[in-house]
Amino acid sequence: MLKRLERNGLVTRTVLPTAPIGVEYAITPLGHSLKQPFEALCSWALKNGGELEAACTRYDQGKH
Repeated sequence: MLKRLERNGLVTRTVLPTAPIGVEYAITPLGHSLKQPFEALCSWALKNGGELEAACTRYDQGKH
């Protein structure tokens, strides 16, 4: 997953000259541009969590 984020330009990966070798990941400006959409999605999920759980329960009980 991290390699995909790096490939897509959302994070950078730096190998640290330590023993054992360490790796540091950092969010790029492009990655930071996702902050607002993620906050909106999180807010939506919190607002609709009960309804989502109820839908899952109905589905799992075969009432779909």
